[in-house]
Amino acid sequence: MYDCIIVGGGIAGLQAAIQLGRYRHKVLVIDKQKGRSALCGSYHNLLGWPEGVSGPELRERGRRHAERLGVEFLEDEVIAAAKSDDQFQVALAGDGGSFKSQTLLIATGVMDRFPPLPGLEERLGESIYICPDCDGYEVMDRKAVVMGAGEAGSGMAMAISYWTDRITYVNHDRSAVSTSKREALEARGIEYIEEEIEEVLGGEDKSFRGVRLKDGRVIEGERAFIAFGGNRVITDWAMPLGIERLENKHIVTDPRTKMTGVPGVWAAGDVGIHAEQTSIAMGEGALAAIWIHKELVKRLRQMTVEHSG
Repeated sequence: MYDCIIVGGGIAGLQAAIQLGRYRHKVLVIDKQKGRSALCGSYHNLLGWPEGVSGPELRERGRRHAERLGVEFLEDEVIAAAKSDDQFQVALAGDGGSFKSQTLLIATGVMDRFPPLPGLEERLGESIYICPDCDGYEVMDRKAVVMGAGEAGSGMAMAISYWTDRITYVNHDRSAVSTSKREALEARGIEYIEEEIEEVLGGEDKSFRGVRLKDGRVIEGERAFIAFGGNRVITDWAMPLGIERLENKHIVTDPRTKMTGVPGVWAAGDVGIHAEQTSIAMGEGALAAIWIHKELVKRLRQMTVEHSG
């Protein structure tokens, strides 16, 4: 029996694991090693990392830190969860096994939707970005290309126009864009193209140089953003617990404690009402862990009183 099982070993889950490990709780982190942070080539907006740090490096450092504190790790996927009395049980996909704990932290995050374009994935975080609040600065006064779909892409193009006035939006999916949005793009001087992208162009140093379209045209650029919409919030597995979700499947939590409406279950990071910021994921992971610790201490004291009585 674990004190806490953390489902998701990304930034929020690792920060929570470190905090709970420092409280000397028995903790298990279950992670399938395919999260958003596992794909990011570099975070540029974190305190102490002015030259940037990759998601994989940050994850590896976090895991080593947590393991020194006695936190256990398992590479697998949680496919279901259940509650019985004051205990939780999670079922695994790999070997069909399961584990039990007193508390549960959901930190499974979000997976971005993007097509398998040659040259795209390896440049994420290096010269192709996802979050304008994190990395809009990286396109300042540069020629930028937005690869996207419909109004998700038009919204991204408008967002990064704060940083540069040299933007081309390629609507890869050819999804509908309203007349008002088209007019807004035109007013900002944003070039709009409806055409499938064949490949992403760039150098061996993971630089971005543009895209080649299906019709043979090459659209040059120095940096890019993706915005295809339809990102997957990984919370379906936890629904048997009766957790409240929004229509977009993000989990509702108490802003002070990060606990869900189900006693004993917390959520942190991008599964919640998120800002897609690594620093915020860290903070939420730490905050959730503090309140998980308070709950575990309260339960221990109750047990002590019951046994002494």
